[in-house]
Amino acid sequence: MIPRHLLPRIGALPSGQRDTITDVAGVTVGHCTLDANEVQTGVTVVRPHAGDLFRDRVPAAAVVLNGFGKSVGLMQVEELGVLETPIALTNTFSVPAVATAQIEHCIAANPETGRGLPTVNPLVFECNDGFLNDIQRMAVTGRHYLQACEQAGGDVEEGSVGAGRGMSSFGLKGGIGTASRRVPATGGAEHAVGALVLANYGRLPQLIMAGHALGARLAAQMAAATTATPEPEKGSVILLVATDAPLDARQLRRLALRAGAGLARTGSVFGHGSGDIALAFSTAYTVPQQNNRTMPAIAMLHDGLLDPLFQAVADSTEQAIIHALWRASAVTGRDGNHRSALADLLPTWPPSTSA
Repeated sequence: MIPRHLLPRIGALPSGQRDTITDVAGVTVGHCTLDANEVQTGVTVVRPHAGDLFRDRVPAAAVVLNGFGKSVGLMQVEELGVLETPIALTNTFSVPAVATAQIEHCIAANPETGRGLPTVNPLVFECNDGFLNDIQRMAVTGRHYLQACEQAGGDVEEGSVGAGRGMSSFGLKGGIGTASRRVPATGGAEHAVGALVLANYGRLPQLIMAGHALGARLAAQMAAATTATPEPEKGSVILLVATDAPLDARQLRRLALRAGAGLARTGSVFGHGSGDIALAFSTAYTVPQQNNRTMPAIAMLHDGLLDPLFQAVADSTEQAIIHALWRASAVTGRDGNHRSALADLLPTWPPSTSA
């Protein structure tokens, strides 16, 4: 497999130390992967900080690019502009189990939740991994969510892991990808922007990678090896953006929207059957749950200074998708269904000009 630093690179902004979403200080990521014959699925968790998110929430906002999805928790994020649980990613039919686990986890830490304290808003995003995973088994349980939380750290595994285990993208193996960019700020400081994606979308003829229209070539290569009928666009993609820039929910919604620019560069048209959702959050401050605690007094970044952050969001999102495709390993799952890995079909970069 090509070393990560030799993969196609997007844009001129420098990456963070890891080139992952965890370059935003305090953010951690954990996976729980289920890999057992017909069961190819899992859970991925993104934690904005190591404390109790129910008591110390972070500002956030989401954008629905195409709403063919079954996520839970978006309505309250839209209304209040905060996160109060870790962000969980899983398969479509496992959303209820993971949301229940988030509620139970919150109650264990805050026994008055839903009584003397407000109810908690679980936040679970999903993509349909039913081609490779026997989704009807509903194999993901609350225990798997807790394992992903316990595994959360700064080093992020990519590809066919966690929620990405059974995902497909552009008719190939999809999954988890992440990247980061650093943005100059006033006074010689920097802001960090990181992206993490769950890639389960796209039609192979439309694939564009770092400006190279590779899809038609790879589609012809795949067609020569199979008699399968080309599939319509019916996947999904979840795009998560983190930053340490001091932004409010309105500004974070603007950042989330720019994740769509990075997505579009890869050849996505936000197809009819695709659930394409972006969420952005800031770690610059926290918002207390209880009204007897003082609200933070934060000087927000001026709107006129957001363009470099927009660039970082678009670039890191596109880069994260590239990482998801390149780092994914081939998987055979339900009923012998198989997804090939991009790295097996295109083992070098830049791509060879010979067909």
